[in-house]
Amino acid sequence: MKLAKNIRNTATRVLQNEANAILNLIDGLDGDFEASVEHILNSKGRVVITGVGKSAIIANKIVATLNSTGTPALFMHAGDAIHGDLGMILENDIVICISKSGNTPEIKVLVPLLKKLGSILVAMVSNTNSYLAEQADFVLNATIGEEACPHNLAPTTSTTAHLALGDALAVCLLEARGFTPDDFAKYHPGGSLGKQLYLKVGDVLSKGVIPVVAEDAGVTEVIIEISGKRLGATAVIDAQGKLTGIITDGDLRRMLERTLDIQGLQAKDIMTMNPKTISKDEFAIRALNQMRNHNITQLVAMDGEKIAGFVHIHDLMKEGIV
Repeated sequence: MKLAKNIRNTATRVLQNEANAILNLIDGLDGDFEASVEHILNSKGRVVITGVGKSAIIANKIVATLNSTGTPALFMHAGDAIHGDLGMILENDIVICISKSGNTPEIKVLVPLLKKLGSILVAMVSNTNSYLAEQADFVLNATIGEEACPHNLAPTTSTTAHLALGDALAVCLLEARGFTPDDFAKYHPGGSLGKQLYLKVGDVLSKGVIPVVAEDAGVTEVIIEISGKRLGATAVIDAQGKLTGIITDGDLRRMLERTLDIQGLQAKDIMTMNPKTISKDEFAIRALNQMRNHNITQLVAMDGEKIAGFVHIHDLMKEGIV
């Protein structure tokens, strides 16, 4: 029990340390941060992000975030840069160098080479008095108090600060570019995330399968329609063909719990009026959210005033967006 308490205390201390460090970054947002965003926006080149050790790992993540939100970027390891990879940098590229100390040997070798190339150099650094900060055109201030590591050695809070600052940079660029969900979908066509951004209700409807009965249809006809179309429900329409209700297999079970005398019962007697609908042109994820909000498992999909079919939660599960 004591061990569990100590574990929770340590975890709490680490999270509090890192949360405070991120909040403290706000005070360091200055003209250099704004200028960095503006230069990247106006650049005809790419963003090259470099670093060594844990900073290199953070650099890779920021590169991935930038690429997915409309800012072309690539990673260059600082150690490999001085052994040939410096050729990756093109004339109009902007280089962001990530380092906690700003004084590592690789950085001290790399920086003069970058300046010789004429690259705009942005330092994301936790030591604003370092060699890197002094040589950079712009400094992104990632100063922290201390690492979450009890020995103040392992990169923990510093890497979290760099990661958060990179996210802030990426989102500023995203908003400045007017990047939309449709743009996002272009870069994320795969997986559940991609499908949430492009899959429409009409894409998951069973083609040509539209269970429909008239309001005056008998219960037997309703059962046959639901069973035959295998969607677990049927729409109910009036004499003009307008949707007026829905009957699910659950409605049928509840009807039989009330009475076994179904002679004379019609669809309009057991239907749920004003059923929940959704346009076939809406995103499928919105159909899922609507089902969750109303605690139901299917919606009537509409094509204007015309019934286009049913979308069931199982259809969305099969597509992998649930």
